[in-house]
Amino acid sequence: MKHPSAENSELAFETRAIHAAYAPHDHQGALNPPLHLSSTYAFESVEQGGGAFAGDNPHYIYSRLGTPTQSILEQRLASLESAEAALACASGMGAISSTLWSLVQPGDEIIADHTLYGCTFSFLEHGLKKFGIQVRYIDLQDLEQLASTISEKTAVVYGESPANPNMRLIDIAAVAEITAPHRARLVIDNTYCTPYLQRPLELGADLVVHSATKYLGGHGDLIAGFVAGDAETLETIRYYGLKDMTGAVISALDIHLILRGLKTLAVRMDRHCQNARAMAEFLDAHPKVKMVHYPGLASFPQYELANKQMHDTGGMLAFELHADRAGSARFVNNLQLILCAVSLGDCETLIQHPASMTHSTYTEEELAEHLISPNLLRLSAGLENSDDILADLSQALGKL
Repeated sequence: MKHPSAENSELAFETRAIHAAYAPHDHQGALNPPLHLSSTYAFESVEQGGGAFAGDNPHYIYSRLGTPTQSILEQRLASLESAEAALACASGMGAISSTLWSLVQPGDEIIADHTLYGCTFSFLEHGLKKFGIQVRYIDLQDLEQLASTISEKTAVVYGESPANPNMRLIDIAAVAEITAPHRARLVIDNTYCTPYLQRPLELGADLVVHSATKYLGGHGDLIAGFVAGDAETLETIRYYGLKDMTGAVISALDIHLILRGLKTLAVRMDRHCQNARAMAEFLDAHPKVKMVHYPGLASFPQYELANKQMHDTGGMLAFELHADRAGSARFVNNLQLILCAVSLGDCETLIQHPASMTHSTYTEEELAEHLISPNLLRLSAGLENSDDILADLSQALGKL
């Protein structure tokens, strides 16, 4: 019997997340891909080794460049993101930095959205700028501003959708239409959505990056990232950005854990979305809550855009209380089931205060400039029973 992953067939997302790029009967019937723990690979001859280094044959060389198990993961991720190729890295920041180092050189410009994950902002602002890269932060929701800002110097247009932590969306297709005539590559961080909910490459983006630590792993027990896009660019990122510039090599165990996590990605994301929507609606109706940022609420300013480019509205939300910064902290401290932690996409529901934690690299002035309220709270919906989560929110709000 020939396994369908070995055929050029159109399988559903959920099926490809389990089967793509691997046929058990090609590996002694092992249901899960064998885990290759070797750091280096032997050649039958100097000529074979020389050909591998020259790129003339596909023989594995050294685990920094990839392993057989990693190839399965990368082909599966590429399939899910509708990409020609993908590259797995040691972390989300490893994927982002390996990608950007490969796309820019001194004198180039990066146009980035106003709101970015704290470490991405730090890499751009305190890292790349030191090496002669100009970074402009604009509102990528303002298409006229993008059209008037982009130039021949622009090598990258970079954004997140939804953005971490305030949930702002970018109209990816509209932004791609503006960047297409230019040499700039449109890079979208798709961590919040995963390819199950949104596929930026299908909307016109050139490259997509992820922190696989989050939903793709899904259990809070690994650190990893990946980038996907066209094969030629991915080869450059692998052999320059990762091999030479960052060394952000993913571990064998983390490859195994992501492959395992992908098998349940679709069912987990459905539950994450369900619980996030329940929390958003509860908080939106509560008198002690000032504002809720969630794409699934009709009051969300970009509700129609969310319905256009996202399969569902995600497991992340942000909100502000009718309280000052100290009061917001007391609310978090009074939660019992919901845990104060800075990751997201885990089975557990997590909450954090971005201005104190994930976005603490921003000054107070930069928080305001980049549209992040100092009182904003970020909530990652877990997989618990929604009634239990809502009861915990209710009791903590009752103590304000």
